[in-house]
Amino acid sequence: MWRAFELNKNPVEGFSAGLIDDDDIHQWEVVVIGPQDTLFEGGFFKAYLTFPHDYPHRPPKMKFITEIWHPNVAKNGDVCISILHEPGEDKFGYEKPEERWLPIHTVETIMISVISMLADPNSDSPANVDAAKEWREDPCGEFKRKVARCVRKSQEMAFD
Repeated sequence: MWRAFELNKNPVEGFSAGLIDDDDIHQWEVVVIGPQDTLFEGGFFKAYLTFPHDYPHRPPKMKFITEIWHPNVAKNGDVCISILHEPGEDKFGYEKPEERWLPIHTVETIMISVISMLADPNSDSPANVDAAKEWREDPCGEFKRKVARCVRKSQEMAFD
């Protein structure tokens, strides 16, 4: 069901993941490595994945602990991407049901989606409106400066 052993045996590039406490399979710590050729390259962004007790029928919640400036990450660190949204119809009509949580998703598919999100922000449905505005209006200006600051801080914190 949880496949922590599989992740250790067959690691997926771009992140590492594991249980925070071996006695609690619902709490995971992940480190996302900033994807190459993106503004996040070189960063080490720590996050928590919290799985509900009725997983895989409901999605986990993901929260970055390391500061990150991104349109799809709320200022408190909560990640907002389609596959982490509750299954079923989107009451706002923005997402198709197949884009939302499905019980077939795993830690790997979640993390691949998060890495993809870093490389290609969705500013049409932002969790951080300020970051989305900067991304749309001046991605090489203030947005880039804020991301660079987060990358530097993540590098410093990675070795604490």
